[in-house]
Amino acid sequence: MNKKPVVLVTRKLPIAVEKKLAEHFETLLNPDDKLYTTDELLQLAENVDAILPCHTEKFSAQTIAQLPFRVKAIANFSVGVDHVDLEAAKLRQIIVTNTPDVLSDATAEIAMLLILGAARRASEGERLVRSQQWKDWSPAFMVGKQITGKRLGILGMGRVGQVVARRARGFDMTIHYHNRKPLQSSDTEGAVYHAAVEDLLAEIDVLSIHCPASDETRGLLNRQRIAALHANAIVVNTSRGAVVDDDALVEALKSGAIAAAGLDVYNGEPDAIHPGYRQLDNVFLLPHIGSATEETRDAMGYRAIDNLIAIFKGEEPGDRVA
Repeated sequence: MNKKPVVLVTRKLPIAVEKKLAEHFETLLNPDDKLYTTDELLQLAENVDAILPCHTEKFSAQTIAQLPFRVKAIANFSVGVDHVDLEAAKLRQIIVTNTPDVLSDATAEIAMLLILGAARRASEGERLVRSQQWKDWSPAFMVGKQITGKRLGILGMGRVGQVVARRARGFDMTIHYHNRKPLQSSDTEGAVYHAAVEDLLAEIDVLSIHCPASDETRGLLNRQRIAALHANAIVVNTSRGAVVDDDALVEALKSGAIAAAGLDVYNGEPDAIHPGYRQLDNVFLLPHIGSATEETRDAMGYRAIDNLIAIFKGEEPGDRVA
């Protein structure tokens, strides 16, 4: 009888996912959900055929070069793959996959939560209630921004961006978007395309960022582009922190150049995020929970498993990125 391929799972996964994985593979699990160092990761990978990591594990070119030749695949439990050097993986002939589609709804929900939370000053209000500082009501108390009928700009009209657009239409928002190229009209439902990011920013009240982190998008929302937004604008990010210039965004929030921000992702997360965000009342902060629903996390795991099954059957995985 053929032995099952051995898969290293770098973080604790949902019970149902780990159970299904064990049906097809020999598994090396992480029951304590420890964040491995690179040296620990390389040591654990010595006798495995594939790795199932999350975005918390960094596979630089140097790390990939040190992986044993037995490792045939990196099946990510994530959509974003900016934590993996794809060119280095290709050189080593290591197949890399991700888990698209299944987290679009969950991430879109968080984007809407961030929009509403930032617009209606939810962080400030919650702190007032918890600290017993809420003393009375007045017409001037906790006045925020209304989003109904406003203009939403979507930076990156991919799977998540399109779901956010549909959810936002429930608030009668007008949708504008920027992509590398315009979508088919059947996919945009009347959304207005802007070929230049600056043109998009000049026409909107809320910006929701949904583009992946790459060399082209790193620091995309910089000081110059933030200046194109008007003073009542709100910035929301559920994609990757690298897309935003933190110094520029903090400066704009402090000065009143823009009204508020809602963030679920950060540069240097979790320990080294920009300290300015924590000090500002006009920022609604979440701890990278865009995909954190039971349904979505299970679906992500099943997708990663399907990719691994295909790879070890000698078939092309459905979600190959390298």
